[in-house]
Amino acid sequence: MKITFVGTGDAFGSGGRFHTCFNLETGGQRILVDCGASTLVAMNSMGMERRGIDAIVLSHLHGDHIGGLPFLLLECQFVTGRKEPLIIVGPPGTRQRVHELTEAMFPGAVASCSGFLVDFVELEPGSRTEVLGIGVESFLVIHPSGAPATGLRISHGGKVFAYSGDTCWTDTLVDIARNADLFVCECFGKDSETPYHLNYRTLLEKRPLFTARRIMLTHMSPEMLAALDEVEFETAEDGLVVQL
Repeated sequence: MKITFVGTGDAFGSGGRFHTCFNLETGGQRILVDCGASTLVAMNSMGMERRGIDAIVLSHLHGDHIGGLPFLLLECQFVTGRKEPLIIVGPPGTRQRVHELTEAMFPGAVASCSGFLVDFVELEPGSRTEVLGIGVESFLVIHPSGAPATGLRISHGGKVFAYSGDTCWTDTLVDIARNADLFVCECFGKDSETPYHLNYRTLLEKRPLFTARRIMLTHMSPEMLAALDEVEFETAEDGLVVQL
């Protein structure tokens, strides 16, 4: 399993980082985990083509995690001429939110979209499905977004990629990270507390509970970015490639 960190920024693009998006390649398939508003710009800057994306898995429905979808869907239609189906997996409410967002940004785009099938799979928290032979498991976390917010475990070929999504502390994070090969965890603050987000002080305190083989922090505020030399975890950055 190969993971490319397309975007590791917070909602505000702190430090010039792109919004959240991880590109996973495994078993001949390619999946995006989240697709933040700046994803297309990020992928263009990295020379990453989009036609080969087979599925997109969403943790929750905030703009810095799904805002790139309207741009990507329009590119599929008008630039790359995509013909292959695209699977979008997300929490309940995903289909409606994506349709409404695309229509708000590009009126008429949903009605005129043709040429390829978009297949929505709405995954209830606490359940598991398979997407193109790849396991996707969803866990309820704490982050109001107008729909359930989730953490994810994506597994294939004996490897597990785990992701917290956005959340404050919840013991569910221990289950998400359990024995994962890589656990990517949001860490917005260092010492200060922000509602519905994690901070470094809490993660350091809870670290003994995690059994993941590797833990990597993402979605960091200016406060966290300024303190990276002090951090006792690995930290993600745009363009980083990890092979599991």
